[in-house]
Amino acid sequence: MIKIRTGALLATALLTLTGCSMSNGGEAKAEGTKVVGVRDQDEVNAETKKVSSEIFDLIGVPGTTSKGGAGVQPCEDRDRERFYKMFHPWSLTAKTDEELAQAMERLKAALPQRGWKIVKYGPDSSASKSLELTADNDERKFGLHVSFWRKDSGGDKNPPMLKIDVVSGCYQVPDGQKVEHY
Repeated sequence: MIKIRTGALLATALLTLTGCSMSNGGEAKAEGTKVVGVRDQDEVNAETKKVSSEIFDLIGVPGTTSKGGAGVQPCEDRDRERFYKMFHPWSLTAKTDEELAQAMERLKAALPQRGWKIVKYGPDSSASKSLELTADNDERKFGLHVSFWRKDSGGDKNPPMLKIDVVSGCYQVPDGQKVEHY
């Protein structure tokens, strides 16, 4: 059951975070998915990792993070060889629900001070009503989705966990380059 829920959350986050709520800021716009600029993929990959690291620091809870790194996805309705968005899904498990509940409150308070707009904060639609936070940073062209899974709330036994998805806006690679898919 956790696998289905994780996939659904990631799909929801990707649609929410890179869709209409990210402002265009007067930059390139074409049919379909909003394009936020032309940037080298390695630059956006590095910035995606930096944003994830900043979120980890704001959470401020000791625990175990999931392995893996940033990846690339095509932008909806765009040529997959020229347009891309970076994403970095990861999770943090902790000892207690209380630590992570406090971390969610910290994120809610600290993110707006760092240029993020909270667009949703509250229970999700799952049976466990997991607390979720969705935020956009229009200046940096990133979206964030954090879901707090209380102990044993995933349908199976699970430790207290935050599930984090960091997603960039849709970029076009510079002329002469192709998107590297990984």
